[in-house]
Amino acid sequence: MLDFETKVFKKEKIKLAGTEEYVVQGGRDKFHLLPKAFEGIKQIGVIGWSSQGPAQAQNLRDSLEGTDIKVKVGLRAGSKSMEKARAAGFTEENGTLGEMMEVIKESDLLILLIADSAQAQLYKEIFAALKSGATLGLSHGFLIGYLESIGEKLPSHINIVGVCPKGMGPSVRRLYEQGKEVNGAGINSSFAVVQDIDGRATDIALGWAVAIGAPYVFATTLEMEYKSDIYGERGILLGAVHGIVESLYRWYTDKGMDEKEAFKHTVETITGPISSTISKKGIKALYESFNGEDKKTFQKAYSAAYGPLFEILLECYEEVASGNEIRSVIMAGERLKRFPFRTIDNTKMWKVGEEVRKERNENEIPLDPYTAGVYVAGIIAQVDVLREKGHAYSEIVNESIIEAVDSLNPYMHYKGVAFMVDNCSTTARLGARKWAPRFDYNLWQNTYPQSETGNIDEKLISDFEKHPVHEALAVLSKYRPPVDIVVLG
Repeated sequence: MLDFETKVFKKEKIKLAGTEEYVVQGGRDKFHLLPKAFEGIKQIGVIGWSSQGPAQAQNLRDSLEGTDIKVKVGLRAGSKSMEKARAAGFTEENGTLGEMMEVIKESDLLILLIADSAQAQLYKEIFAALKSGATLGLSHGFLIGYLESIGEKLPSHINIVGVCPKGMGPSVRRLYEQGKEVNGAGINSSFAVVQDIDGRATDIALGWAVAIGAPYVFATTLEMEYKSDIYGERGILLGAVHGIVESLYRWYTDKGMDEKEAFKHTVETITGPISSTISKKGIKALYESFNGEDKKTFQKAYSAAYGPLFEILLECYEEVASGNEIRSVIMAGERLKRFPFRTIDNTKMWKVGEEVRKERNENEIPLDPYTAGVYVAGIIAQVDVLREKGHAYSEIVNESIIEAVDSLNPYMHYKGVAFMVDNCSTTARLGARKWAPRFDYNLWQNTYPQSETGNIDEKLISDFEKHPVHEALAVLSKYRPPVDIVVLG
């Protein structure tokens, strides 16, 4: 159990599947504590304007309204994002928008939200620019993992903390806006203290998490965070779900299912009723909603899918933990200048998906037991790998379940899985594209033919039914946002 001491917020002990952890509850009723948490901080600099940048900058500004703490956005001179930041109310005239390095030099808390590859290129310059006693904030452990991989030491003159929302930037902003009417609406966050030179780091990190709208905040380390995060987005959050739906779609159409029906029974069922049921009631409730032959179908699919999915997920985790995935992201930087990303939504399946979404009637989306069995096998396999590797249940549940059903899948439901893959961070985009075909191939070669034998692995199903993650998810679901995210265009 990761313990921590806070002088500002109230920590709460929770029990998760036989383990104990501490969390801090957020909410708008905690905003009056922010000046105390940020004591000594006059300016918070937010560097970057991609996914997390706009959300965190605007949430911080809104939460700190009426205090003497300024939130200032820093971008490269001439950046196209300057106009977007101005449109959101950050301007040179009111002193809340400036050149990146100047903002870094001025800030007492510097939240670094530029691309991972850019962090790896600019870290020396950024470290040198930070004033002594400042706090560097990271929303992803990538930089820490990269520095470890090259044997680079961290500077000793600054605090270093992490606050990592368990959802993409648009979700962080959208739920915060919805939370203006409902206390506590937001995206859960983990926090970590890497270096504390003056005893303020923990409360600064917790204040930052509360200020961006986290309903609850749990402790981790940035080493554990980057491993679970990079792994998770290559797994069930993006890469695995992409591989699952593409292979299932082919499997169904090969068996004669109409293309639109196949899309409904794969993508639509996962991003629609499967996700909403897990979000509100849990995985066990989804399973127990099936009866008779449908339950047997789920069990056959789960039995056949768990092993092949676990195999790829274990390999993926080890590639992340070894630093190989971090190195692959760094190496891709120059390559992407020559060969930029192309979209992946041009195949027949995704064109059919566009038609299905236009014609969608939410009440008519099927809850397919076979698709559910395969998808849930992926979730549980990912959970089991993370548990085997020593991750805490709060991190496991958020990275493998809550982030999927409460943040990413609603956007996939709105625009499609392929759209989501094409509109995430470069690190996630690279990983999803690399690993999705591995999941697709393993399912196609091993799972689907095996499921046709009709065999049910009774022990595997029993282990699933008694899995401790059900209890952990039930506890953590009490802290889920009190409203469902409303996805806008």
